[in-house]
Parts: sequence; structure tokens; C-alpha cells
Amino acid sequence: MAGVAMADPTDEDAGDGAVDLFRALGRQIKVLRERAGLKQKELGERLGYAEETISAVERGRRIPQPELLEAADDLLGAGGVLKAAKEDVERAKVKARVRHPTWFRDYARLEAEAVELHYYGALALPGLLQTEEHARAVFTCRQPLLDEVTVDLRVEARLARQEGLSTWPPPHTTFVIEESVLQRPIGGTVVHQAQLEQLIRVSRFRNVELQVMPTNRPEHPSLGGPFTLLTPKGRPQVAYLEVQNVSRLVTDPDEVRMLAARYGSIRAQALTPCESRTLIGKMLGES
Repeated sequence: MAGVAMADPTDEDAGDGAVDLFRALGRQIKVLRERAGLKQKELGERLGYAEETISAVERGRRIPQPELLEAADDLLGAGGVLKAAKEDVERAKVKARVRHPTWFRDYARLEAEAVELHYYGALALPGLLQTEEHARAVFTCRQPLLDEVTVDLRVEARLARQEGLSTWPPPHTTFVIEESVLQRPIGGTVVHQAQLEQLIRVSRFRNVELQVMPTNRPEHPSLGGPFTLLTPKGRPQVAYLEVQNVSRLVTDPDEVRMLAARYGSIRAQALTPCESRTLIGKMLGES
């Protein structure tokens, strides 16, 4: 059995030097804005961004997107200085997409090379199913609060993990999600609708089976929380647990076998993939 790893929610090393880069660019934008005699609100209005976004970028708390850098360069007369940083920002974002918090890296590496993946979502949607807006809402609401740059980097990394579902050959992937999870409108109505549409879309992948566990089941084989089972190529199946800022990779064969048996019981009591898709479609119509 692997040891317990503390999942520190303030661990920002996934960004490496990216945060310093974003802060430096933010300071440059502030100097140029003040030289032009503009308030943050005025600059935002001219560039098509909210005042809060300009403020967050200047303080290095949000990634300065290439489109913003290009527009700000022209408007503020930066002479190409900000435009020249676009490639550095893109490289930092690409690097972030393959980086994760220290406590999550071992699992992320195993997930990327797995030939089978099985997720039981008892409290939240598995990351592989989340839309960008849903993921951003999840990270934005997390306590203690994460700054905007860390939120952006975490979203980038989460979206990068999803690319594994469409690689070839794709891993055989199953999901069982509690109905109560699907009823919580994370991010608001619009974000929730887009998320339900995403679930229907992913459920049609040939390598994916998505099932919903109805809330009205009088019996339940696993009330101990979410877990993941994964089988790396050429290696035994392992399990992964994560709850309340504590993560644990389970490699003990007996424990893994017990969780695998439990997952089988969960799938047997859940709705079929077709029934699940129908239920999600009904939720989408009611939201």
C-alpha cells in the first residue's frame, strides 16, 4: 500500500516560473497604462475586458492572454514589447498543461498510460468529464482560495488530461456518477447546461461507458466516497483515493481487489448507459 500524500491546495509549483512571468508582464501593462493616463476601467472598456480582469492581470493574478497582450500593445503604444511576450506566455501555458501539483503527479502519470480507467464520482464530476467552465468554477470556489493564475494553470492541466480519452488506442473508460452530483448546478445554469451536454457527448465515445447511480436506490454498495481504478499497460491494476485534501495511491492487491469488486456492484445497481443518457437528457431539458 502506498503511503498517504497530503494534497496541499496551495501547492503552486505546477506553474514553475510562469507566475513570475505573468507578474512581470502585469507590471509592464500597469506602467504603460498609467503613462497613457488611463484607469483600469478605461483600459478594460477599450480592450473589451472587465475592469476586474485588467486588475488581476496587472497584479499577476491572471494569465495575460495573447489576445489581450496584442491589443494592449497597439493601444498603449508598447512598440511590440507586449506582443513579443506572447510566445513566452504560450510556452508557459503548454508547460502548465503537463504539470500538476506534486501530490497529484504520480497518479496523473499512471492515468496517462492506463489501458483501463474506472471512476466512481460520488461527490463531484471526475476531472476527465468537466468542461472548462465547470472546472474553472470548481477551482474558483475551492477553499482556501486559489489565486487566478493558479486557477488558470489548474484548468489548463485538467483539460490536458482529457486528451487521453481520444488518443489511439483509447483506454477503456467507465464512469459511474451519483445522480445528486448531476443535480448540483456548479457554475450556474448556463455552465451546468453545457456540462450536461458534455456528458452526453462523451457518453457516445466508443471507448466510454457512463452510468448514473439513482438517488432513490434503497441499497447502496459503497457509501465510503469516490475512488478510481486504473490499469497501466503491462502492470497490475491500482486504485486512487482523494478526499478532504488527502490523496492515496493504493497498490496492495487485496485492497485493490476489494475496491474492484465494490465498483462492480456499483455498476450493477446503476442505470444502464442508455438509461443514463436518457436521464441526463431529461435533466438538460429541465435545467
